[in-house]
Amino acid sequence: MIPDPADSPDAVAARAVIRLLNLLNLEEVETDLFRSQSTDEGWIRVYGGQVVAQALMAASRTVESPRLCHSLHSYFIRPGDPKLPIVYKVERDRDGAGFTTRRIIAIQKGRPIFNMAASFQVPEDGLEHAVSPPADVPHPQGLESDSDWAKRNAPNAPEPWRTIWLTRERPLDVRAVESDDFFNPVKRPPQQRHWVRLAAALSPEQAADPVLQRCLFAYASDMTLLDTCLAPHGISWANPALQSASLDHAIWFNQTPDMNQWHLFDQDSPMAAGGRGTNRAIVHDIAGRPIACVMQEGLIRYRP
Repeated sequence: MIPDPADSPDAVAARAVIRLLNLLNLEEVETDLFRSQSTDEGWIRVYGGQVVAQALMAASRTVESPRLCHSLHSYFIRPGDPKLPIVYKVERDRDGAGFTTRRIIAIQKGRPIFNMAASFQVPEDGLEHAVSPPADVPHPQGLESDSDWAKRNAPNAPEPWRTIWLTRERPLDVRAVESDDFFNPVKRPPQQRHWVRLAAALSPEQAADPVLQRCLFAYASDMTLLDTCLAPHGISWANPALQSASLDHAIWFNQTPDMNQWHLFDQDSPMAAGGRGTNRAIVHDIAGRPIACVMQEGLIRYRP
């Protein structure tokens, strides 16, 4: 959607978050069968985080409260067409005393484009430990938002990035801790950190919904992860010689996130080979609590 120049930044952000919430409001067309809205925003394929979030929402709709997803493992099989709705088929593998397992297949044009296995757990107490968040990380309020960065850099960007950066309304406020030259990246260690939250606040009722919060986190978790394995090679994801895509995606939840608040994605890439790069993130909230661990392997096929 092209923003109205008369709109305030707050109005644009609120509209983007409402559209994201509508994407997660799946239609139940049959028992264990759900359908999403189409999301054509000019992209050539559906954003992977959207499919992960919608699949998690579909599975969660078949699980009784208070069981919440503690882990999910997924594979991207084919590119999704943003002009078409996606159908999510949920298989009820097991409803045990403490754990529930589900399998989800995302379908377009009669073919699977994505699959996921998700496990849900009854809340319980247990042993606890966690790594500390990285020290000396700048507060997000002093960093440039991705929206402001895009507007500042759009005049120098080739199409279609120039139009996308100027017109796309962003439901997430993403702020990079380490600055980088998008057009002329230099080789650097395979590490990066981003602060992430919703661009506009949820209502109190929405914020109190742990299922919605985990789905919103799942949406955000695919936003910056793949870039990490490109850093030591000095290659931007918009380089025309690069073919990149998410191949698989996994999340382990330690806490229910509050996407109204800032979350620090502390990301690194331990290895890359065979045209693939492995990326991982430990995510802490603004208070330093460990919220989740995310891992992803991505296609990074470079043919200069």
